[in-house]
Amino acid sequence: MEIPTPIPAQPTRFLDKVRAFIRLRGMAYKTEKTYLFWIKRFIRFHGLQHPEVMGSSEVEAFLSHLVLHANASASTQRVALNALVFLYREFLSQPLDDLNFKHSKKPVKLPTVFSAEEARSVIRNLSGDYKLVAMLLYGSGLRINEALRLRVKDVDFDMQQLVVRSGKGGFGVRSPVDEGF
Repeated sequence: MEIPTPIPAQPTRFLDKVRAFIRLRGMAYKTEKTYLFWIKRFIRFHGLQHPEVMGSSEVEAFLSHLVLHANASASTQRVALNALVFLYREFLSQPLDDLNFKHSKKPVKLPTVFSAEEARSVIRNLSGDYKLVAMLLYGSGLRINEALRLRVKDVDFDMQQLVVRSGKGGFGVRSPVDEGF
């Protein structure tokens, strides 16, 4: 578990003020880290100029640079855009004009998916805790962190249900699918 960066009671540094603003909004710590990463990168790209003296043209230049020179994917560019829109619209109260930048056009890669028999073959070659976790992941659709956080009291054999705590999307109950392992 990561410990959030401490913030002074009266922040004076720009990034500390942004960090405090994000925390007051109740946003996730991962979002805070991601937005601050992109805000820092934007500031560095423009020679450490303060964001208040920059605007839409600098944001456009940065986003175009990500595609043309940094070979960024569409999703990476979108995250950077979201961070900068948040910075300007929410934090600085200076909405950006219509942005005209080079969009990433990388082809979408389809994920490689195991067939049911390939999954069974992998699981058959595992043992112990690894096999148990792999069976939970495949049989119930749990994510890795959800499976690793399971406790004995979260398994209801009578109802054939798993209680998922702190899962993506909040609290939930999942019924595993019997795959015959």
